Order: sequence, then structure tokens, then C-alpha cells
Amino acid sequence: MSEATAAAESKAPAKRKSSGQPSLFWAMLPLLVLFVAAGVLYWWTVTDGAAAYKYWEYLIPVVAVISLVSGWGQSYLSGELRIWYLIKQVLHWGGLVAVLYLFNTQGVREALGDQQYTSVIIYLLAFTTLLAAIHMDMKLLFFAGFLVFCGYLMAVPADNPALAFIGDSFGVTEATAKPVAVSIGVAVVAFIASLFILMIMRGALMSKRASAKRAYAA
Repeated sequence: MSEATAAAESKAPAKRKSSGQPSLFWAMLPLLVLFVAAGVLYWWTVTDGAAAYKYWEYLIPVVAVISLVSGWGQSYLSGELRIWYLIKQVLHWGGLVAVLYLFNTQGVREALGDQQYTSVIIYLLAFTTLLAAIHMDMKLLFFAGFLVFCGYLMAVPADNPALAFIGDSFGVTEATAKPVAVSIGVAVVAFIASLFILMIMRGALMSKRASAKRAYAA
């Protein structure tokens, strides 16, 4: 083995480490977990959703933690103070938890059926995630849209206009009778769109870190 080849191989690991980013698989894994979890919960809710609302509630802290970790890179890109970023995330998701706590202690939960309450949770989680995507982590944008879609399917279970539109647009026969199958397709498309945003963010992070290293070296 030549000295040039050995030197190149010895630099390769250092170069991979210097990027400061996890591999693409680990970067996309949180998004995959969110889409799979939401898809499974939606399927469970529409097939036998008597107690599904409890697990939608459990999904909230999972989304909050992933949002906190996933948005760290975007915080770096924007030059935001990390402590302010943490405060915003805690207040943001803490507000949603506080609203659900009030629902369960002020009689709102008792006034709603399980299906209605589940729809309320999904909508609240969807719009909270949407705001988090806009202000702190764009990678969650399409996941928020998927949650809105699931909530709308549950709110309008019969002759849903969204299902009819998808059926007419993409040639899905009897789409209104296949909410679970269509939701899986929507989840796949939304996940791919989320990966596109992820790749853009990774490229921007690599560029900024490389510029910072050049500036430091100079």
C-alpha cells in the first residue's frame, strides 16, 4: 500500500467525524418512528378505537422530544441562543400538555365521546406540531399535515371529500371506502417530502460548519 493511499484512508474517518452529523439512517429514523406510530394509531382508532385516545396522548411527549432534538440543527443554522431555543420548546409543548390537563380536570373530557376526544387530541397535536415546524423545525411540516389529514378522516368518516379528491386525482377506485389504505399512501408521500427537507437541512448545516472551520483556520 502506498503512503498516499494510507494517508487518504487515515483521513477518511476523520473527515466523516468532522461533519458533526449522524448518518442519514439515524437522521431519518425519528421521522420514520413518528409516521409509523401515527399510522398505526390511526388504523387502531378507526378499527377499534375505544381506548386509542390514551395512546395518542402518549404520542405527544414522543413528538415533543423528537422535536426538541431534531430542531437543534435548525437552531444552529439560525444562530439562535440555545437556551432560548430550549425555553421555546418547553413552553410550546408544555402549553399543549397544560391544555389536555385542563380538558381532563375541568369536565371537557367527560363531555366528549372517545372518538370526539381522539379527534380533538389529533387536531391539537397536529397544529402544535405545525407551529413547531414553522418556528423551530421544518422537518416536521409534512408530519403535521399528515396528522391533520388523519384528524379530518376521523371527523368526517363517511363520504370524506379528501378521500374523494385523492381517488379522482390519482385513480384510486372507491377511495372513500379505503381510508386506511389511502392514509398509508399519504404517509409515504409525506415521509418522502420530509426526507427532502431533511437533506436540505443537512446540506445547509454542513455548509455552515465548513464555513465556520475555514473562518477559524484563517
